[in-house]
Amino acid sequence: MTDRRSGKAIFRELGKLVTEQRNPRSKNLDRLSTAQILKLMNQEDRRVPLAVGREIKHITRAVDMIVTRLRRGGRLFYVGAGTSGRLGVLDATECPPTFGTPRTLVQGIIAGGRRALVRSIEGSEDDSKTSQAALKKHRVGKNDVVVGIMASRRTPYALGALEYGRRVGAATIAVTANPSRSAPLRCDVVIAPRVGPEVLTGSTRLKAGTAQKLVLNMLTTGAMVRMGKAYENLMVDLRTASRKLEERTKRVFISATGATYEETGPWLKKAGGSLKVAIVMRRARVTRVEAERRLREAQGWVREAIRS
Repeated sequence: MTDRRSGKAIFRELGKLVTEQRNPRSKNLDRLSTAQILKLMNQEDRRVPLAVGREIKHITRAVDMIVTRLRRGGRLFYVGAGTSGRLGVLDATECPPTFGTPRTLVQGIIAGGRRALVRSIEGSEDDSKTSQAALKKHRVGKNDVVVGIMASRRTPYALGALEYGRRVGAATIAVTANPSRSAPLRCDVVIAPRVGPEVLTGSTRLKAGTAQKLVLNMLTTGAMVRMGKAYENLMVDLRTASRKLEERTKRVFISATGATYEETGPWLKKAGGSLKVAIVMRRARVTRVEAERRLREAQGWVREAIRS
């Protein structure tokens, strides 16, 4: 369904949004020097982590919900338009190299499709049916999670995705920069950092976008750590798809086991290229077969596999 509301209705709605208000601290923005503009922006940006911090309770619920669904074999879908959509695609894209996940586990869907990643496609955010069709194409169901990302809390593309998610029994999460008790969003969890008006009025790629990026970082990192994708604070499901990642894998092995650089190659080879298996083999002094068995029983948790 395309957004058919009148211009005046949308105008009135925008006037109620925090992110569309004028920031009294930046009313003289066009009179400031370069250094003053940047200092002001930096001061405003410092408010963002505090606003996100006040949403930890809701983010915790969201992460636990994601972990539950992923353990059932589900997937995580980010859906948004413009900056919000690009941030979702970015976070999804980083999961395979960081956590060794399949490309289909975390997916980003953006209004306007792939072209919208590099250019603005105006009007694509107004069509809720398009996002619903995309989720239907991916066969989203009750084991999946749909995250609608939007600065304004009124974007039809993201709202349509949340509506479809509810309809098929998926877990639904909204990430927005506009808290509102008078117009609650219909979903399981709402994460709404109150970042306040932007330095440049209505430019939600600024504080609102920064807040969304921080929240998405927390959703995937928190969920993956809770699923055994880390040992201590080390990434242990890395994919060695480049020379840099190969060397990072060696650094992780050295940090986790105390091995020398020269030992990393032979240990990883004995482990069949698996960093997790190599760490358990060396730390627990067991064979590859035993390390793999321990990891299976520990559901991928390296710490538990070593202890067992």
